[in-house]
Amino acid sequence: MTEKVVCKANETKKQIVNEIKERFEKAQSVVVVHYSGITVDEVTKLRNQFREAGVEYCVLKNKLVDRALDEMNIEGLNEHLTGPNAYAFGMKDPVSPAKVIYDFIEKNKKDKENLSVKGGLLGKEVMDEAGLKALSQIPGRDVLLARLVGSIHAPVSNLVYALDAIAKKKEEAGA
Repeated sequence: MTEKVVCKANETKKQIVNEIKERFEKAQSVVVVHYSGITVDEVTKLRNQFREAGVEYCVLKNKLVDRALDEMNIEGLNEHLTGPNAYAFGMKDPVSPAKVIYDFIEKNKKDKENLSVKGGLLGKEVMDEAGLKALSQIPGRDVLLARLVGSIHAPVSNLVYALDAIAKKKEEAGA
């Protein structure tokens, strides 16, 4: 009877590892967040901010994440899988997970031992805390798109103004 229980437990772990792998594969970026000593209210605020940014945030067992990373042949992130960790998966935007966590840490003046970024992934590339900090300072997708539209719009507007000025000068010269 215990063999059946062990087999079911192993099957369940394999299934969870596969689900973790699927999350890592779908994510544009992943941030490993160390947490301890933060209140339920703070965690709720953080989860809400992640949700608003389209980021999946969850606590996973380090051993199972380690197995998933091994199966995916991703090395270098395993050293960060100690202690209480949560994982922020950027499904829509690679910048959002890092941006949200660093903004939250800054606004709430959290101590590094309570809440900190340990490392992460950008695609399949392992990033350290400094790389993720730099990533967090890149404007989000919406801001970049707005800037692009503005850049495209500005020359057209300038051309219209220039043509209008030329037309007015010609009118004045002809009158």
